[in-house]
Amino acid sequence: MKYMTWVRADKDYGQPPAGLMEAMATAGQEAFANGLMVDTGGLSTLDEGGAKVALRDGKVSVLDGPYTEAKELAGGYAILNVNTLEEAIEQAQWLLDLHKEYWPGWQGDVEVRAMWSAADMGAPQ
Repeated sequence: MKYMTWVRADKDYGQPPAGLMEAMATAGQEAFANGLMVDTGGLSTLDEGGAKVALRDGKVSVLDGPYTEAKELAGGYAILNVNTLEEAIEQAQWLLDLHKEYWPGWQGDVEVRAMWSAADMGAPQ
């Protein structure tokens, strides 16, 4: 089963340390090679290259920034190919352990969500 994870910081800590990026790159190469990782990458903030598109009162609109209500900053994502939610959680814990080791003082979380295909949701094939 596929799971999407993304890292969120509780505030803007700036650029990640080089050691953290190197450790994640090395681990990422291994994870791609053994089929654990399907995709990964960084995410911009809404102000740096994103947008919010909302449905409110029956109308779709693009919300203008700056997005001061954003209390957490998404930093990156990964799509994992694992058998269980518990395995995906283990990967999230491993990633936070890397942050603890290479980026003392950083605080945040990793959200883990199952990914369903259109067929999983009952769409005709």
